[in-house]
Amino acid sequence: MEHQPPHRGEQRAGAALSRALSGADAEAAAPADTIVAAATPAGRGGIAIVRLSGSRVPEIAMALLDQLPSPRVATAAAFRGSDGQPIDRGLALSFPAPHSYTGEHVLELHGHGGPILVEALIQRALELGARRAQPGEFTQRAYLNGKLDLAQAEAVASLIDAASEQAARAALRSLEGELSARVRQLHEALAALRAQVEAAIDFAEEEIEALTTQALAVRMAAITTELAALRAASRRGRLLTEGMSVVISGRPNAGKSTLMNRLAGYEAAIVTSVPGTTRDVLRERIVLDGVPLHLLDTAGLRPGGQPLTDAIEAEGIRRARAAMANADHILFVVDATEDPEATAYREERARLPAGVPVTLIVNKVDAIACAALPAGRGAADGMESAVGRLPISALTGQGIPELIAHLRSCAGLTGGDAGVVSARARHLEALQRASEHLATARLELDARRHPELVAEELRRVQQALGEIISAEGSEELLGRIFAAFCIGK
Repeated sequence: MEHQPPHRGEQRAGAALSRALSGADAEAAAPADTIVAAATPAGRGGIAIVRLSGSRVPEIAMALLDQLPSPRVATAAAFRGSDGQPIDRGLALSFPAPHSYTGEHVLELHGHGGPILVEALIQRALELGARRAQPGEFTQRAYLNGKLDLAQAEAVASLIDAASEQAARAALRSLEGELSARVRQLHEALAALRAQVEAAIDFAEEEIEALTTQALAVRMAAITTELAALRAASRRGRLLTEGMSVVISGRPNAGKSTLMNRLAGYEAAIVTSVPGTTRDVLRERIVLDGVPLHLLDTAGLRPGGQPLTDAIEAEGIRRARAAMANADHILFVVDATEDPEATAYREERARLPAGVPVTLIVNKVDAIACAALPAGRGAADGMESAVGRLPISALTGQGIPELIAHLRSCAGLTGGDAGVVSARARHLEALQRASEHLATARLELDARRHPELVAEELRRVQQALGEIISAEGSEELLGRIFAAFCIGK
């Protein structure tokens, strides 16, 4: 059935606010032509859905069905070709504008799930004046017609692509407007704050200025706290939506590929006793305890000064370091039988990317006595940049449940996913810029400099937040976002 976005009145108000946030003067309008696409996956199935949206839907429906179905009532009908003979028989559902997913006239044809039948229906719609839809074009029209804001539109794709129940729940929260509502609340608070700053510009008497500065500082601190909370929830949501990138690194033969296979649940990587078996970066997308992971196994890092075997190994190590630089987390594996003091980590830590959390994995503990393994001593033993030190056996599975729990904690989901909203990298970038401009505004305020500078920084905070729910005036951004959608949605 056609999905109806919740709170449609609020959606229209939200669209107006989106335009105000972005500074756009005119409301964007969806194209006037009519589009058609299969809304179900390609291949054989019991049922397939062909969806149309646009101004010509009523006349196309008359030509296809010999009637215009009653709104939102499943109607049995024959879907007829140009010769009047049935192409297929099934159910037709009509959603007249503006009460549809796209805000336009929408028709759905539910027929038998054969690829030939689906293509024949699409071809018939093309003959009657429709054109094939681009990826995400139905949802793009919903955005342009004010049925969804941009964050909600992206949540549609996140819901479809969800790799876990937790990710699906987070995407549904965003689709229902939780992320957008929090952004709008911040916008309203910033609008009030800007009004107070501008009043200080107009009434710059000393006593009034002192009082205003104190009140501004209190309100700005509250906004800073709320923005920080939204950033934290969005970071967790981004990991659920896009997955956490985890790089397995360490010396050759430390057991990196064995750990990759253990976590993946099958033999994804070749494991031998020959050092340097892994030459390239191996990637697996898995879900562990509800957390999507992009797991990367990398070439072993040779100790400083030790010669490399050949140019292929050198390139493998270069790629390993590049993967670590772009990772969300690094698992640095050491061999407990050969390196119980984790000397390899100490030697490498200066070359590990700054800002990427590292967990020290002490592997092969099944092969040694527990008493022979030194306990982690924190900063005193030079482990200050590691966020954890876990003994495991990738071969037997010992310590793997603790490692999975640790990764879940690193994703910020220890206490569950309540309040987490799906977010994307661009949302985090916008929130980061908003936070930076807000911090600058606080510095300007504390320094008692020109209030015009404070007002300008607050305007930039609003502008950054506006990019999360609106892309008015940025066709390039819209194209980039909706190109990632599936066709038919």
